[in-house]
Amino acid sequence: MKTVGFADAISGAQIREHTQIPPDDLTDILNGLIGAGYVESRPYHDQISSTDLANTEFEVNPSYVHELKEAMLRAW
Repeated sequence: MKTVGFADAISGAQIREHTQIPPDDLTDILNGLIGAGYVESRPYHDQISSTDLANTEFEVNPSYVHELKEAMLRAW
């Protein structure tokens, strides 16, 4: 969630570069976050594939920003 950020969208390629998570694992993680409603993709997808990852942008769902920031602060 920290890599996706709370203000601007970030591409899947940038997330991959920052996290060094293998593409298949990263798509599983992002699909879980999309499914839970925490993350939105541009263009919109219900689920993404490894091939869509690099050309898709992701952002935190604005409805959950406050809640997620609080949860992350408590985790530290």
